Amino acid sequence: MHDDVARGLEAARLRSRTLTEFDDRELTTQHSALMSPLVWDLAHIGQQEDLWLLRGGDASAQGLLSAQVEKLYDAFEHPRAARVSLPLLTPAEARRFIADVRGRVLDGLERADEETLFPYVMVEQHEQQHVETMLATHQLREGPAILGAGAPLPPGRPVPSDSVLVPAGAFTLGVDGDREPWSLDNERPAHTVDLPAFRIGRVPVTNAQWQQFVAAGGYDEERWWSPRGWSHRLQAGLERPLFWEADGSRRRFGIVEEIPPDEPVQHVCFFEAEAYAAWAGARLPTEQEWEKACAWDPATGRRRRWPWGDSDWTPAVANLGGEALRPAPVGAYAAGASAYGVEQTIGDVWEWTSSGFEPWPGFAPMLYADYSEPFFGGDYRVLRGGSWAVGGASIRPSFRNWDLPIRRQIFSGLRLAWDVV
Repeated sequence: MHDDVARGLEAARLRSRTLTEFDDRELTTQHSALMSPLVWDLAHIGQQEDLWLLRGGDASAQGLLSAQVEKLYDAFEHPRAARVSLPLLTPAEARRFIADVRGRVLDGLERADEETLFPYVMVEQHEQQHVETMLATHQLREGPAILGAGAPLPPGRPVPSDSVLVPAGAFTLGVDGDREPWSLDNERPAHTVDLPAFRIGRVPVTNAQWQQFVAAGGYDEERWWSPRGWSHRLQAGLERPLFWEADGSRRRFGIVEEIPPDEPVQHVCFFEAEAYAAWAGARLPTEQEWEKACAWDPATGRRRRWPWGDSDWTPAVANLGGEALRPAPVGAYAAGASAYGVEQTIGDVWEWTSSGFEPWPGFAPMLYADYSEPFFGGDYRVLRGGSWAVGGASIRPSFRNWDLPIRRQIFSGLRLAWDVV
């Protein structure tokens, strides 16, 4: 168990280093007002690791940084757009800091009891989440490619653009710590939910399908949009997914390429996803529907750990880990299908749901009390399933991501759902 936790921490750190092994100018530039400079993320990763693993979450205890410097990395106090103007650690200082913290953490991990391993994996998940944030920053960066084209992916296969039936009935939503010890507070506790029958898309919506929406004037017809969505579409001047051009090309990490028709569409906001669903005669699934279609096995009457079963992830069943730098074509992971036959629910793109971010009944904050609770009941919409960019312990069928409905720099797409009458 200790070795697995150490490997998870080191795998996350390798990804962080890979995305920040560039000259100082790349790390200190604010590539978009939506994102922090990369050097802020780098030092913030170390600051949180220091706080939770060296000081046990006691913010009043002296860390490896002075209290004045540590405050620079408070995500609640300093909005992303303002972080570039702060007197941040230099890239060299940030690298030395995170290496110092990690060395002390690994020493402590060797002495930790198995009952006290959760904070270590929580910190790994935090770093993996910031890796995905740093990838979003790289995607927003202007200039030539510095990450390369990405690793190869398996080919797709012809898959019907249809839906699968999920019959009415009860299932177990969420998880408990005994089954998923690294799950976070908003995923718990497991509880029974009874849903009416519904249909859900076999695969996510593709680029080719979205191009049909664009060609049909979907961005110009108010009837497909919610009132808030239409107002945002006009204010933001939305005409197509972020990074798409009118000539049928897209920019992906500095590379201009033809839009692949069979990839799941990404970089669309909730309002766009909602409008597309209306145009297609469908709707977005609730997160309860999404989780049932992903993880419930009606034959056994229990949850699967993953859509494909209880065996661990391998590259044969889902596109995770970030090396590809893009979603896989639909049909690439037949072996990753859920019990209902739904494919590619894990990896590739975060999938918008219609659900707001609320606690499950019986919610109790974990040791990091501000992880979930401050965000309940706001304007946030839940995304499920992870993207190609997530890694390590930071994804599972019960994992709940949330963001504002206008966000589309994230690696977000959608899957359709339909009522059964």
